Amino acid sequence: MERERGSGPLFMFLNKMKPYMAVISMQFGYAGMNIISVIALNQGMSHYTLVVYRHIVAIAVIAPFALVFERNVRPTMTLSTFLKIMALGLLEPVLDQNIYNAGMKCTSATFTSAMSNVLPAITFLMAYFLRIEKVNIRSVYSQAKVAGTAVTIAGAMVMTLYKGPIIEMVWSKGRGPHGPKTDIGEKDWIKGPLMLLTACFCWASFIILQAITLRTYPAELSLAALICLSGAFQGAIVALVIKHGNYAIWAIAWDAKLATAIYGGIVCSGMGYCVQGMVMKTRGPVFVTAFSPLSMVITTVLGSCILAEEITLGRVLGAIIIVAGLYSVVWGKSKDQMISSPSEPTEVIRDDEQTHSDEFLTIDVPTAEIPPPTTPSN
Repeated sequence: MERERGSGPLFMFLNKMKPYMAVISMQFGYAGMNIISVIALNQGMSHYTLVVYRHIVAIAVIAPFALVFERNVRPTMTLSTFLKIMALGLLEPVLDQNIYNAGMKCTSATFTSAMSNVLPAITFLMAYFLRIEKVNIRSVYSQAKVAGTAVTIAGAMVMTLYKGPIIEMVWSKGRGPHGPKTDIGEKDWIKGPLMLLTACFCWASFIILQAITLRTYPAELSLAALICLSGAFQGAIVALVIKHGNYAIWAIAWDAKLATAIYGGIVCSGMGYCVQGMVMKTRGPVFVTAFSPLSMVITTVLGSCILAEEITLGRVLGAIIIVAGLYSVVWGKSKDQMISSPSEPTEVIRDDEQTHSDEFLTIDVPTAEIPPPTTPSN
């Protein structure tokens, strides 16, 4: 008993830290994907084929685990679940990733990851209108969530409209024109940000729909595998239609293109869908997207070190505004959960169940004592 008491607080602390560690690990994975995607696209890889190969790899990795570990808990497939899975495969693997990579071509890896910080705000607004996220405007914490959402959007506008002078970092000093080539397409600072915002909207819609689908199909591994299968199938159709007759884009060798497909399939699509599904069950969709600024910080440092990308004052100011607004949302949400946590109603239900069960026991006790001859016979 003493050992159990001694290990109790540590176990509870680690259990509480699991969601945070999971989403932070996801952001490290996404940051790495931003960097290697730039390298692969710079080598001429089509983002249409990257989507297909990435999810084929994800299927090969996740499907065996889903078949083994969820064979007894996997729900039956219904028409409603099937349509949701097809919509999930279209929203994120096809629309989001293709538009996201196209937007990256028009901007840069650092700017792309920074613009992704509007994802929590979009997710929060969608969750509110769908009544997944509760807002009481009289509450200070709800006001923090609303104000943080507005500040996050304002920070994204600052990054888009204001460039400012170039800030030279120590590790990128003197590497400007002599550093590695990073132009993977013609830069368009109007079209690119609009495409990135559209991609964020698709990604937020995917997260909200995944949270809804998990209510009726609570098998994270199987759902992730089916999403990847749907995404690979629909992505192949889109690639064949848009790049009709250009079969050279499907060629792949032992280079950065293959490494990007493998890395993205295992880390981002495979593990990413599973992890966010597991976290979403207990913390909700807004929590899953709340840590995207960490990916921006990592990508900014790596992009400047590896790709010699320029960091401007506008991007730094916009990023600071975005992070401040984002964590205002996170703070307000955490306080709201502390005040009206789902554990409170469950405790009431348990207390009621216990009182009811006690009442039943008190009723059953006299009936059990009616036949006393059983005790002396023993």
